[in-house]
Amino acid sequence: MCSSLSEGVLIVIEGIDGAGKTSVSEEVVLRLKNLGFKAIYTCEPYTHFIVDIMNKYWVEIDPIMQTLLMAADRYYHINKVVVPHIRSGYVVVSDRYYYSSVAYQGAQGVDLQWILDINKFAVRPKLAIYLDIDPEVGLKRKKTSSTRVKSIEDDFELVKRARDIYLDLVTRGELILVDGRPNLKDVINEVMKHILKLMYGLS
Repeated sequence: MCSSLSEGVLIVIEGIDGAGKTSVSEEVVLRLKNLGFKAIYTCEPYTHFIVDIMNKYWVEIDPIMQTLLMAADRYYHINKVVVPHIRSGYVVVSDRYYYSSVAYQGAQGVDLQWILDINKFAVRPKLAIYLDIDPEVGLKRKKTSSTRVKSIEDDFELVKRARDIYLDLVTRGELILVDGRPNLKDVINEVMKHILKLMYGLS
């Protein structure tokens, strides 16, 4: 396998909290590095001040403003992290991306096409994977994990609606579904199958 790329790629890992996004993303980066690729882990929301605003003023922020804040955060993230690393030949693995805005703000009634429209600046990932679990399972797992914007995942009904949107994105071919219920090692192995298929295609 080729261990360097003249142009890097963006890979996205999505899912509700408790699906294992962060653990999977970090292990994927480690495995890619062990294979000789330049790889970097990143996540959204990216900027600390946006996270602080979302957590501190959640009750005052309506879904439209959430969408705009996340788009602003994403614009910064893409220009400061994603694009520079792609240009340097890195495999960029992002824990959440604009699909999260579609799912979570869409679940609160924001027009899905409008969300996509204000995120048109976003670099299209070469591969976007959705780790699927039942919201009940996610809530149980969440007790032993952390989330950057806590209030979003506290609303069980919202999470269920967000999952429905994620599954619709899978049906539309925007995301590839990976079952997030098995043990972590099996989930990572399944994700790596998709990634290595992509990387072999580029080598």
